[in-house]
Amino acid sequence: MPEETSYPQKLLAEVFGTAMLVFVGVGSVPATLIVGGDAPFTMAQLGIISFAFAMVVVAMIYAIGHISGCQINPAITLALALTGRMPWRDVPGYIAAQVVGAIAGAGAIIAVLGGKASDVGLGVAKYSQGVGVGQAFAAEAIGTFILAFVVFGVIDRRASTGFAGLAIGMAVFAAIIPVAPATGASINPARTVGPMLVQQIAGGTVEWSQLPVYLLAEFAGAAVAGLAYAAIAATRPARAASPAATRTPVPATAEGGRSL
Repeated sequence: MPEETSYPQKLLAEVFGTAMLVFVGVGSVPATLIVGGDAPFTMAQLGIISFAFAMVVVAMIYAIGHISGCQINPAITLALALTGRMPWRDVPGYIAAQVVGAIAGAGAIIAVLGGKASDVGLGVAKYSQGVGVGQAFAAEAIGTFILAFVVFGVIDRRASTGFAGLAIGMAVFAAIIPVAPATGASINPARTVGPMLVQQIAGGTVEWSQLPVYLLAEFAGAAVAGLAYAAIAATRPARAASPAATRTPVPATAEGGRSL
């Protein structure tokens, strides 16, 4: 009899996975700023932050991918449901678990780094100076599109097995590099909301007016990526070969999915 993970177990996995994503990934931002002191922020520091995000994503995919799919991102969850890869009834629970995890992860950053983490911004996503609403929307939408497109590619059952974590981690690393200078490269609604809420509780400054742009861009980017991948990866049944055919036709493989 095949073993099956219960829905509560999946939700708990999403809580832990998102908490670790925020603690390590977002936490690398204040950690870098605290260690760097008054030194100017450099591309090397951005690379370290990107690497931290990538590595924790890789680790979590291999740790809980077989339990919950390791979505740890409400935009990915919504896109999976939109393309029929997960039931809509599971979506509210997944998103709630991801947001709870993000809040817990952000709280853990302050527990470890103390008030200094809040003083340097806690890694809260916000527009860089001179960046407007349109540019911010484009940055977050494109960054999330890149991440989601790779996710859909690796969960296709025709994809090479065993490399999902590495591919998605590299996509996170790559997307952060060009997007972070504009918006901090949140590319994840839970990662956006969790640190904002904890920073507000800690007495820090939060640009709540920017939140709708982040959420709309991230959900839109993931949804478009899912639909785009479904369009270019769709297959059709191979036509039966005629008796006079000189070559043996290769059957088409039906599109399917697997957990991360």
